[in-house]
Amino acid sequence: MEYSVDDIISDKLKEMKLVYQSDSRPWIIGYSGGKDSTVVVHLAYEMLHRLDPKERKKDVYIVSSDTLVENPLIKIYLDEMLQKLREAAKKDRLPLHVVKVTPKPDNSFWANVIGRGFPTPRTNGTFRWCTDRLKIAPSGVFIEKIIKEQKTEVVVLLGVRKAESAARKKRIEGRELVDRLLNRHETIKDAYVYPAIVDLSTDDVWDILMSNNRKNAWGGNNSKLIELYAGADSGECPFAGFSSKESQQQSCGQSRFGCWVCTVVKEDKSLNGFIRSGHRELIPLAEFRRWLMEIRDIGTYREKKRRDGTVYRTANNDLGYGPFNWEARKMILRRLLETQKTINYELITEDELRAIDRIWDEEKDLSRRALVELYYDVMGKRLPWDELKRPVFDTETCEMLCQYAREYQVPMELLQNMIFQVNKSKYFSNTRILRDALGRSVTQQWLQEDELVEIQQG
Repeated sequence: MEYSVDDIISDKLKEMKLVYQSDSRPWIIGYSGGKDSTVVVHLAYEMLHRLDPKERKKDVYIVSSDTLVENPLIKIYLDEMLQKLREAAKKDRLPLHVVKVTPKPDNSFWANVIGRGFPTPRTNGTFRWCTDRLKIAPSGVFIEKIIKEQKTEVVVLLGVRKAESAARKKRIEGRELVDRLLNRHETIKDAYVYPAIVDLSTDDVWDILMSNNRKNAWGGNNSKLIELYAGADSGECPFAGFSSKESQQQSCGQSRFGCWVCTVVKEDKSLNGFIRSGHRELIPLAEFRRWLMEIRDIGTYREKKRRDGTVYRTANNDLGYGPFNWEARKMILRRLLETQKTINYELITEDELRAIDRIWDEEKDLSRRALVELYYDVMGKRLPWDELKRPVFDTETCEMLCQYAREYQVPMELLQNMIFQVNKSKYFSNTRILRDALGRSVTQQWLQEDELVEIQQG
């Protein structure tokens, strides 16, 4: 007998109802807007809607993780779906809560690249810091918050499937508890994972999305989703579910629902696919991404020490690269703002700009005016905190400092760093904090690089 899409949906709804009613643990569903997570949310919503109101005894949280560098087309679509979910859940009186989580402004992609100078993640996996910080960690923080506030364990629903790839299938099977539908979460003590559609094929997923005239359970239309999938390959970025060290190193770059600025893959099939399908307004994003990848390993844009002051040598005995230097960071911000102005779409938030400004004030900018002036130069308007920005020293004093640095052969960067440390500590009553900070400044390895080389060669 042929197994229809209605049979698949019926079986899944029965299973979900069983899991939902088996305990009092809240559900948390990771929703990226992609096909797999959409099916999970669709089934969960339908299951809740069919329950008698008296049986809806525990909360369900739909959590969308916004990296702040999402593809604009996906972000617009996802925001529409989240709003429809909120409205429908309120109308249907379901215990369903829609939440969007983001990285903290001072730990966003741009705060790390432009603020701290982090080199962009690369294809060979070196210093691939993005997925965990931007995608997994924010959702993990939310899960921990629910556990702490409600003093209970939680069940996390994910749209992972064995059919996606042999490697993922192996990881999923390795975590399954015998004869049970739930897996222990790897990193969150009081959380379990329910891979609700783990046994569905890709065809099953599409059949569910295409059923009922492409209408989903909360009244949205899947036609837009299907249209978005028409341009490129692959699936969705990870949520805080299977978040082991291995999976944190997985790239979202092959995903249609990944970041527009992803530098982990050589070609962003998603972004280029959208452009080929007619979305030419995204061309400036592709050009910016290509340029950002090109400048990554150009020596004139990189420091020759790490952020902690240590240095290292390459296989060719050259000094290894550290973060983007001060000029490069300003250059990246300028080009990003120019791109934002060109496409008339927010690429960096005001909160992120404020965070970057604070980082620059503490590490690089004695004038304390570099960011606000750069912003005004590109955008033609002042940031809300512009008038509050005052230099640490006036121009004349800064010129004197440069003169003294040359006269006494003290690296200007060291002098600046010591000034920043004093400025940060001036309101502390404990002088040990300042002494320790100044001590770290003058003992950084880059200051003794010549002596270290002589010792190694001697």
